[in-house]
Amino acid sequence: MHIRIAALLLLGCSTASAGPAIRWQPALSPQVFAQAEAQHRYVLLDLHAVWCHWCHVMDAQTYVDPAVVKLIGEHYIAVGVDADSSPELSARYGDWGWPATIVLAANGSEIVKRRGFIAPDAMASMLQAIVDDPSPGPSVQPVLALRVTTAATLSAALTAQVALRVDDAYDQDRGGWGNGQKFLDAGAMSLLLEAAAQGDAKAKQRAQQTLDANLHLLDPEWGGVYQYSDEPDWLSPHFEKIMSYQADDLSLYSRAYALWPEPRYLAAAQAIRGYLKSFLTSPQGAFYVSQDADLNATVTGHDYYALSGKQRRALGLPRVDKHVYARESGWAIAALCRFGEATHDASALKDAARAAHWIQLNRALPGGGYAHDAMNTGGPYLADTLAMGEAFLALYRATNDHVWLKRAGEAVVFIEQNFHDAAGGWDTAPATTGARGVLNQAVRVLDENVAVTRLASGLWHESGEDPWRASATHGISYVAHAAAAAPNAFMPGVLLASREFSAAAQAKK
Repeated sequence: MHIRIAALLLLGCSTASAGPAIRWQPALSPQVFAQAEAQHRYVLLDLHAVWCHWCHVMDAQTYVDPAVVKLIGEHYIAVGVDADSSPELSARYGDWGWPATIVLAANGSEIVKRRGFIAPDAMASMLQAIVDDPSPGPSVQPVLALRVTTAATLSAALTAQVALRVDDAYDQDRGGWGNGQKFLDAGAMSLLLEAAAQGDAKAKQRAQQTLDANLHLLDPEWGGVYQYSDEPDWLSPHFEKIMSYQADDLSLYSRAYALWPEPRYLAAAQAIRGYLKSFLTSPQGAFYVSQDADLNATVTGHDYYALSGKQRRALGLPRVDKHVYARESGWAIAALCRFGEATHDASALKDAARAAHWIQLNRALPGGGYAHDAMNTGGPYLADTLAMGEAFLALYRATNDHVWLKRAGEAVVFIEQNFHDAAGGWDTAPATTGARGVLNQAVRVLDENVAVTRLASGLWHESGEDPWRASATHGISYVAHAAAAAPNAFMPGVLLASREFSAAAQAKK
């Protein structure tokens, strides 16, 4: 069943009751643009997520509205893609969703990019305005060209400037960073934990303040962490449970417990570990993607998660996305390793190894890489091989089994062979044959490049072998350029990558 139809049924809406239905294409393929060109149409891309509340509202209200359905039927080819299923589109348009609404011309050029829920009247007005005048709107900006840099690492002055920006963004009153949505930022928290481990009293105070505030985002019944607090008070959760947040928070609370054996940090880590085991672990031991925020259109997360576990089960369970992606499994494996090391829980390491073996058997590609899903229509994607490389390195550090170190190295070799960009860094995915317009332009994500640099630096530090030095050096050059281009941006990961590259370099002198 197409995910769009499934979502409408979940919400109690039928395409029959709404009249003619939108005919959703499942992928943004070259064939879609060829069809758009032949039929003189535009391409409407709806990027949504299984767990996303406002995506469901768009389905129930906007995409059944007669005026919207009519305009799309006459002038557009509609493409609906689950963002979690496509790391390339997720990386390209992550700043615009979810839901993200992107309208493209038949030549692949962007016309409009819109973030979040669009009401029916506003959607109909936008669709008609594009038909009347398809000139690109202000949301469409040219991609900045990347200049080649020979920087070996961040300069002291640039490092200080980036560090100051991270420090200034800290919310002294409530913990966390910024004055908007609140969650544990993995990079910034890692900086605090590292500094606290070196005896920095201010870092310890901030780390504990933020970790304690984030306890409000843990589900007290089933464990697991909600996506974020919509208000800066940490008391207004969005109830989605997404693997990236589970993995980050499990790792961070485990690290905190290793530093300060506080029962509340152990309890938090155990609660997330328990949720993963009960809700997001497949029968084979690998990991699912997410759990929905809402039970259905009438029972939202706000009401559902206020109930006891027994009351919840009497109503049913919010949908779990049971795809098994290499990326999400890699994140979970690495976090379980951190938990196992901090708590001396051998079962966690056993579960991590079991998942890694399953992914190796069922998602491995020739040459050391990993497919996203069993039935890939795109890719390979950097995110999957990167996450598994990180998982293998974490397994090696937790077990000292050199098989895992070998597999981590093979993952970096695959990354170099398939994603290396001579202009700097690594691309999210190879270009699709026949791709048009912006889809033929490489996407390069700073966070992914930071992570590859850290992975290569870690391998270099562990093995001392030159291939990892070359990869780490390539990465730090891109990271240094990105920091120099936007020194006032919030980039804690850049500082981590620079420190780990320098530590590896120093260890090999």
